[in-house]
Amino acid sequence: MKFIILGCGSSMGVPRSDGSFGKCDPKNKKNYRTRCSALIQTKSETVLIDTSPDLRQQLIKNKIKKIDKVLYSHMHADQTHGINDLRVFYIQNKKTIPVFTDRPTKKYLMSTFKYCFVNNSKEYPAILKLNLINNNLKIKDGSKKLNVKPIKVKHGKVDSICYVIDKKLAYISDVSEIYKKDYIYFKNLKYLILDCLWIRYHPSHLNLESSLELINRLKPKKAILTNLHCELDYKYLKNILPKNVEPAYDGLTLDL
Repeated sequence: MKFIILGCGSSMGVPRSDGSFGKCDPKNKKNYRTRCSALIQTKSETVLIDTSPDLRQQLIKNKIKKIDKVLYSHMHADQTHGINDLRVFYIQNKKTIPVFTDRPTKKYLMSTFKYCFVNNSKEYPAILKLNLINNNLKIKDGSKKLNVKPIKVKHGKVDSICYVIDKKLAYISDVSEIYKKDYIYFKNLKYLILDCLWIRYHPSHLNLESSLELINRLKPKKAILTNLHCELDYKYLKNILPKNVEPAYDGLTLDL
């Protein structure tokens, strides 16, 4: 099983649409960051986490030929607005793709992208099927079924869903606080992929200091920082981070 970080940039990406790299060195390819999406690949299924506005180029770059399920973390534009790029995967086999969300995200997707979920005509059928997230999420891996545990975390004024895969990896791209009652699910993981927006305080995201404090508390074997703003240069982070922590880059692939 593989876990691919398709995009690790914050909501405006690096460079931003005005061409600014901020403090990031444009000569380093690992500073080119698209918006956050991730992918789980097993022998049987390819499962997408979030549909970044940069989804099309992410899928092409990583040579992804099918999507079997989509898991959403929350409703914000940088996690949802690439949803139309899923159309081609419906066209492949004429089967709607199951999408899993919490209630607020379901409401947002239905009001904003209703055409993806409702038959409009023979030419434009529904391509996706909405499902509410539950604790029985499974991913097929050959003859095995792997557990995916959704855990609600705080993301400023909204909730975000973290996904813990097979008790080995947690993916939390947008978070300001993990509730202490849920720490048990995050301790001693093989991989913890964690929000780290910038150095200053932010009300909706972890910053560098708070990310490292949480990593020290949860003690994963390896932690990877994602949702990186243009003020966080890859080489700068690589030089200052502890040995078990590294900055993400687009296309980073983990073997589970």
